[in-house]
Amino acid sequence: MRDAPAILPERGLADRLTATFWRHPRLLLILLLAPPLLWLGVVYLGSLAALLLQSFYAIDEFSGVVVPEFTLKTYADLLRAQNLDIILRTLLMASLVTLASALIAFPIAYFAARYARGRWKALFYLGVMLPLWSSYLVKVYAWKLILAREGIITWFADHAGAGPLLARALDEQWFGGSSLSTSPVGTFIVFVYIWMPYMILPMQVALERVPNTMLEASVDLGASRVQTFRTVVLPLALPGIVAGSIFTFSLTLGDYIIPQIIGNSARFIGLAVYQFQGTAGNLPLAAAFAVVPIVIMLVYLAIAKRMGAFDAI
Repeated sequence: MRDAPAILPERGLADRLTATFWRHPRLLLILLLAPPLLWLGVVYLGSLAALLLQSFYAIDEFSGVVVPEFTLKTYADLLRAQNLDIILRTLLMASLVTLASALIAFPIAYFAARYARGRWKALFYLGVMLPLWSSYLVKVYAWKLILAREGIITWFADHAGAGPLLARALDEQWFGGSSLSTSPVGTFIVFVYIWMPYMILPMQVALERVPNTMLEASVDLGASRVQTFRTVVLPLALPGIVAGSIFTFSLTLGDYIIPQIIGNSARFIGLAVYQFQGTAGNLPLAAAFAVVPIVIMLVYLAIAKRMGAFDAI
């Protein structure tokens, strides 16, 4: 008599799904990517599309109601003197913050990349990353106290005999304010401090990729340290500098909290968007202002990509 055939246990749902995904790997990839792509498409790109659409509307000057009709009137309003001044002020501040951050961050990143080893490199990363662990608002308000008339900078200037010099500088229009906490220079200082880590880290990564053999070859060919830095180190580190500038420049363009707390309440693009869509209720103009940094950053990113900045991020 023949033996009865063995009865295989029925496969569960998990086994059937595993077999299906094994036979169709693209199906698994689609299922994994679908939720984040859906979120990106609906929430992020959808909100940007709605923002762009709102910028082509206009607000009725008499009733204050948004008129949902296609017009370029809102973009024409951006060319008014007071609005153009906001855009130029923001671009100038973002450019100065980026330049200052690069000048300050480069020697720090260079030391960490070329000389720091072991415990010193760990201390470097701790020192750079530690400010990022604290609250953004806490840091801004702490700087407001530091820069205030009763703050440590004024106290130090008075005890160093530079109090009259600081007071004379505060009287200047470009410096402006009753104290550093209410001056454009104070806004600049806080911007540089807040965004500095975003400049240091990409530069440090780029400098670590500079091969020692190229530095040794430059020395063997008779180049001085200055020539080696100018012709070898700086060109190879440039993608890292540009990568860091993407963060500092874009974050300064869109920030509205620092100008609101530090400085003389002069409007920047981020603050203008916040005020127009909030207290003023002019949503089309707020949307048009929001489009400005998007366009600027698209151009900036295109230039940065050509310079290889994305390889250093």
